Amino acid sequence: MAAKSFDVIVIGAGPGGYVSAIRAAQLGLNVAVVEREHLGGICLNWGCIPTKALLRSSEVFHLMERAKEFGLSADKIGYDLDAVVTRSRGVAKQMEGGVRGLLKKNKVTTIMGEARLTGKGKVAVKTEKGSEDLTAKNIIVATGARARELPGLEADGDLVWTYRHALNPPRMPKKLLVIGSGAIGIEFASFYNTLGADTTVVEVMDRVLPIEDADISAFAKKQFVKQGMKIMEKSAVKQLDRGKGKVTAHIETGGKVEKMEFDTVISAVGIVGNVEGLGLEDMGVKIDRTHVVTDEFCRTGVEGLFAIGDIAGAPWLAHKASHEGVMVAELIAGKHPHPIKPGSIAGCTYCHPQVASVGMTEAKAKEAGFDIKVGKFPFIGNGKAVALGEHEGLIKTVFDARTGELLGAHMVGAEVTELIQGYVVGRQLETTEEDLMNTVFPHPTLSEMMHESTLAAYGRAIHI
Repeated sequence: MAAKSFDVIVIGAGPGGYVSAIRAAQLGLNVAVVEREHLGGICLNWGCIPTKALLRSSEVFHLMERAKEFGLSADKIGYDLDAVVTRSRGVAKQMEGGVRGLLKKNKVTTIMGEARLTGKGKVAVKTEKGSEDLTAKNIIVATGARARELPGLEADGDLVWTYRHALNPPRMPKKLLVIGSGAIGIEFASFYNTLGADTTVVEVMDRVLPIEDADISAFAKKQFVKQGMKIMEKSAVKQLDRGKGKVTAHIETGGKVEKMEFDTVISAVGIVGNVEGLGLEDMGVKIDRTHVVTDEFCRTGVEGLFAIGDIAGAPWLAHKASHEGVMVAELIAGKHPHPIKPGSIAGCTYCHPQVASVGMTEAKAKEAGFDIKVGKFPFIGNGKAVALGEHEGLIKTVFDARTGELLGAHMVGAEVTELIQGYVVGRQLETTEEDLMNTVFPHPTLSEMMHESTLAAYGRAIHI
């Protein structure tokens, strides 16, 4: 059977792949997307979206427990974990259906199967019905990543879980160990801790949420501890002894090993790129520590072959993948897109309290040689935050003292994952402190704190 010919073949239909396919189709190209498991990828099916659904349930539960504070009464508060999970899976399924509809609407050919590059511009797809050969001048690899598993700490789905097991749990953990305090680890720790699990978080670095600004990490840690979590920093899980219904973890801190017993362990120690079985090496693609090496336009160095999203390295974020997908589609279509600036991509963590940031931390700005001005504003000084009953939080801004450029913004507190976009737009427009100071923020809103934090950097804050 003759090979089917396309202008563009996209391998992987996650937030990078499906967005890239749609944009390429909008630009008049004939596009095929190959997906081996779920349209929408990990993000939509086993990551960003279903975790947010779970966290929303735990947030509502937390508010119900605080009913008295708001002059309300709620008796016999409880939850049904199966129903919480069912809602989460329903949200993911609805979103997957949405992606399917969008691909169809944009006349993208969708092929379910495993793809392999067999030569320049050639892809073989193993489907349920057999094998299918495709050709295209341009191929975009968007195969994403999976959970990293450390020797001896491998998941078994019973006692030791990855994020997938944690999203569809066989039971509610009573005593939970979370290994790793990046976004994935701390979100699950937050969810299960709120529902009543006795939760311990172990982090090998010197602080939780280690990529965040030190002030934000410290503030978040204080809140987690207040909520009953045990946080162990500069610590490593050396061994897991699995027994019947229990795990004994050997946790090393400062050279001393402590044995602690848990009924559930969630391993969240990073991710590895899905680079295997694609035929990338045979094509001459360079792979560094499970990630494809690309230039700023996601070109692999092999003509007509691009790599986007998690497989192309940090930051491992869905919105970065989507924008890379759009950029590559436009490049293929003969447009002149701008490369994506990693420093202008926000990171969001949906624990309680939420954490969000963009640009340089205070330490990184100093390291880069900037003379800086730093502003901080606490949630307690904001009327809307107090009215919401969410007065625990902090907004921090870092400016170049010479030019007034916003170098970085860092937040912890209620709804900061929504607020951060204001600073992201600011950085994209190359705003200065003067622009932000002269912007009129509506009252009463949480966003007013963004104004106050800018004013604080220049000794002009009004409400502190």
